[in-house]
Amino acid sequence: MEEHDTSSFELLLDMQSRTDDEIKALAEALADEERAVSKSRRIIHAKLDLLRAEMVRRLRDKRSAGESLFQEGDVEKLSAILSSRGLAEDEI
Repeated sequence: MEEHDTSSFELLLDMQSRTDDEIKALAEALADEERAVSKSRRIIHAKLDLLRAEMVRRLRDKRSAGESLFQEGDVEKLSAILSSRGLAEDEI
């Protein structure tokens, strides 16, 4: 049995011409691919959770130290975003 590129939809278009073993192998390959994608997604979400937790910790530290939580221009940028004016590329 030959190796198939599971990213190609052509494999799905001619399913009726495939043997049972080819269909099973393709299903297994796609299940393996889905597990790998899910694992990557979980890792990315874990990294994002860690980054967000660090951002919250830093904001809490700033607040406890009496520092401002906003930088100069933050309110203006938010106002522009919310008013749908957006920002020029050099303002981001």
